[in-house]
Amino acid sequence: MTELPKTLEDAIAQARTATLAALADGYNRLQVELLFPELKYMGVAQQFMPAFQDYGEKLKVMFADAGSAALARRDWTEVSYKILDIGTGRAASIQTKVQPEDEIFVFVAPTSVELPQLEKICAEIGERPHVLLNPRLEDSGTVGIGYAARQTRDRFINTIESCYYLRPIFEEAAVFRCYPGMWEVWVKTSDDYEKIAELAKKPSGDELDLILAGGQTTANGENGTLVSTGKKPGVMRGLQRFFKALSS
Repeated sequence: MTELPKTLEDAIAQARTATLAALADGYNRLQVELLFPELKYMGVAQQFMPAFQDYGEKLKVMFADAGSAALARRDWTEVSYKILDIGTGRAASIQTKVQPEDEIFVFVAPTSVELPQLEKICAEIGERPHVLLNPRLEDSGTVGIGYAARQTRDRFINTIESCYYLRPIFEEAAVFRCYPGMWEVWVKTSDDYEKIAELAKKPSGDELDLILAGGQTTANGENGTLVSTGKKPGVMRGLQRFFKALSS
């Protein structure tokens, strides 16, 4: 059983292991999310990339914008893979970004603004594996551009397997998934961190409310139906230091 990480380094190490496990099981479109306020995604990405060191020059890393890509090329010394930006939608640029010899791709922090271009690049990639690291495709501040845009975003997101996910809830609980494990909800009790729920799918906001208000809850059957055991999680406080450590 995978435990809730105690440091950011632990979380990134877990994310690397989960990603490689999912790739070994045949998943070719993956997503890794560490969702903490003010988290510096550049440092997270740099620590995450050693997971793919065996690919060498056959790995390609793409940032959302040219500025971030240039910063990574400046600061990430002695790397063998190419660092590019997703681009702005020029059709000719897609073929230059995706070469036949490329075997695996990592997209760092793409947003809904880059989604149309990201979709085109992924179509060009085809069945080769690619990983979205801390994407912001569901950012309500940038997505609110109409029904068609939401449909495009949702269609793309539904093709992705979330192999690692860690997000604080109200500074007193966390939603956690580490492939091949289930989705979990953890809280801080008076004694230690406690897992109070396991689900087959990512819990919705209403399901989280039910879990945190009603005690331990498990997924009943393949459909992930919630069933409360009536066990209260105790005092749901004390994760503040954990979250601060992860986001520092």
